Amino acid sequence: MHADRLSMTFSALADPTRRAILSRLALGEASVSELAEPFDMSLVAVSKHLKVLEKAGLVAKGREAQWRPCRLETEPLRGVDDWLETYRRFWSESLDKLEAYAATVKQRRNDDEHRK
Repeated sequence: MHADRLSMTFSALADPTRRAILSRLALGEASVSELAEPFDMSLVAVSKHLKVLEKAGLVAKGREAQWRPCRLETEPLRGVDDWLETYRRFWSESLDKLEAYAATVKQRRNDDEHRK
């Protein structure tokens, strides 16, 4: 994933309102007014959040007669997941090494206790 795209995705995800909007859209398409319901803000403010999400490629708006449903687009989230995978592997390997070291220390203590 291109770094600028990744930066746009993280920037869009940095806001809790936008994350809440994405959580709602994970359940299915919704109109702007439906997305605005749980928030104490104007439709204009919610629309601004949606613009940021659209620019990051996380939301797309459809057109069905007069209804303009918003839907979640997951491709940018796959890019974030791919980026995070490197760090998951790092932490998993680090924790595996720590676990092996702890087992070695425990075994040494057990061996020392049996020698006494």
